[in-house]
Amino acid sequence: MATAAERLIDQMPTAMRSKVEPILEAVALLREIRNPSVMTQFMPSFGRGFVLRLGELDTAKMVSGHATHFDWTYESDFPEMRDLYTRAKRNQWDAEMDVDWETDVDPMNPEVPIVPEHFIDLSRAADFDVTLSAVEKRRLMHDVAAWMLSQFLHGEQGALYAAAQVTESVEWVDGKLYGATQVMDEGRHVEAFHRYIDTKLNKLYIINDNLFTIIDSLMTDSRWDMKFLGMQIMVEGLALGAFGMLYKWTSEPLLKDILKYVIRDEARHVHYGVLALRDHIRTKISEKERREREDWVFEVSLLMQNRFMMYEVYEEWFEHKVSRRQWRELVLDMPGLHEFRRVMFSRLVPNLREIGLLSDRMLPYYEDAGLLRYMDGLDATRLSGDEYLDALQHHDDFEFAAAE
Repeated sequence: MATAAERLIDQMPTAMRSKVEPILEAVALLREIRNPSVMTQFMPSFGRGFVLRLGELDTAKMVSGHATHFDWTYESDFPEMRDLYTRAKRNQWDAEMDVDWETDVDPMNPEVPIVPEHFIDLSRAADFDVTLSAVEKRRLMHDVAAWMLSQFLHGEQGALYAAAQVTESVEWVDGKLYGATQVMDEGRHVEAFHRYIDTKLNKLYIINDNLFTIIDSLMTDSRWDMKFLGMQIMVEGLALGAFGMLYKWTSEPLLKDILKYVIRDEARHVHYGVLALRDHIRTKISEKERREREDWVFEVSLLMQNRFMMYEVYEEWFEHKVSRRQWRELVLDMPGLHEFRRVMFSRLVPNLREIGLLSDRMLPYYEDAGLLRYMDGLDATRLSGDEYLDALQHHDDFEFAAAE
């Protein structure tokens, strides 16, 4: 039931409401952050993302003060990373030559849907007097696919720059060599997703405010391990789950082929993050620093849950028909988007456990958020990209439990 304040906002003119509601949501998100230091860290990024709306501009500048680590000995110092580097070299692919761009893609063809219609169930929208014709539903599904892939593209650009930063700042020579392959991977992902959106969907959405805020926070943080934690574990881990779900659900062969290549790369990226952080988190930082990182990843997890409200689609399709609050209720109730969030966190939580950021202190918080159910899943060091793809093809769910 709507509060008095929400009813007042619902009665505002649409233009005023569209400016007020994102700011109020940002304030509400900040108020949910339990740790004062985490709140302080996020406030500048919240301001740039939700208040100044810098993600709506064509370009954005983010200033980072991280240190660059040189090693003049060039000694191989991390065998597991050296092995990952070797695998990455062998598995490079060419986004122009290895993908059949001549494949015909018709986003309006209901026989070959990019995103299945049940992904965004609008049956409850009738409660708000919103009805769509069959043609309108197909157009909406086209826009949902364009929105989703646009966010993938924006996230990959963030991953490209973050990978370059951590390659500079990481201390291991083997880590630097592997990091260079990830920079190449991310550049290829940007190329492939942009070409698909530009030539097949013909519609690019701006970056979502939540995603902009997270990327801004990571890019401007000077600590190398926080960049690793945020990008390699959080963003890349969640992306791996999202790519896996879309790979399993889409009927469009070109997109499925692109996702197959990207999933193999992303599995290595998350593996890299777990290797880099596992010993560091458990033995190299103080208890205070570890607790701070535990709080940080939990708050970012909640931010990620809120990332997929598709407000940009709402503003285009429904802003004059339903309130933002009503749209949020619809989205949170949609089976496909509920599954989307579930799949992403099934890949994230096991990695947090593996690197030592799921202490007994944090378990009740993850339980309350409904995320503890993924505690016993396989972490990135035990599930390769090919194994993940095989599981997606041969299992009806995304629960990759640890072997007995």
